[in-house]
Amino acid sequence: MKASLLGAALVALYTILISSADAITKLIAGGYAAPQLFCLSGLIVVALSLLVDRMPSQRQGLRTRSPWAMTVRSGATVMAAVCFFNAFGALPLADVFLYIGLMPLLSGLMSGLILREQVRPSAWFALTAGFIGVLSLFPGGLQAITTGHLFGLGAAVFGTLSIVMSRFIGRHESNVLAQVFYPNLALFVAMGAALPFVWVPMPLSDLVWVVVYAAVLFSARWVLVLSLRTLAVYVVTPLMNLQFVWMVILGAVFFGELPTTATLLGVAIVMASGLYLVWEQFAPEQTEDTFARNFKTDP
Repeated sequence: MKASLLGAALVALYTILISSADAITKLIAGGYAAPQLFCLSGLIVVALSLLVDRMPSQRQGLRTRSPWAMTVRSGATVMAAVCFFNAFGALPLADVFLYIGLMPLLSGLMSGLILREQVRPSAWFALTAGFIGVLSLFPGGLQAITTGHLFGLGAAVFGTLSIVMSRFIGRHESNVLAQVFYPNLALFVAMGAALPFVWVPMPLSDLVWVVVYAAVLFSARWVLVLSLRTLAVYVVTPLMNLQFVWMVILGAVFFGELPTTATLLGVAIVMASGLYLVWEQFAPEQTEDTFARNFKTDP
């Protein structure tokens, strides 16, 4: 239970950090192409990783025992970053949360296929309830699908794959820094190839925002990898729904965006399912027995 509580606290901290990074992304997305932000931020995170590796208390090198898994995670991270960038440029912060809310369901599917983690029936029940809540977040109904929504869906798929691969790698090695370094190195290289075609001169104020973004993102990804070493993926991703709280606050304060009543209702359902999954992690045997009794059928 102590490990689970620590993992939950780390995820909560991650949501604050990543929501702040998302707000900066939305701020930058209006004036620059994705390669410009991610090439610079990737370079800064790579430099921070190399700097942290020089600290005596941290130094483990940047080698990985899972090169293929790290390659998949790095590629998924690049694709998720590009998709989220375009989604934030086209949609309000609260609307992008729809796709973050899809990630628990996707992680349940992927963790079963990739990690061979058995997702308990009671957890599937909570994940389904969370998905229903996510549907109510959709502004204007499913017929209002736009390019921004498609980018959001792609971000959810690739973002979940990156998270699942992080837990897979964590089973074989304890070097957290490597999981921060290589995805950002891939981001820097991939975006750097496109940078000459989209570069726009940046004023000092925007460059400062990029540096802040990189520092916050570095901290967020470090904290997320640590949390994935103590909690199952399908528990971590529902806890990420706390991002909605920070997204609403940041959207209202900096962008004048306010969620609708339907959005708030959907969020309540999504967060309730996330809390249930945390409780189910603490008391798996009791939860499973209760679930089995409630849904038992006679032969």
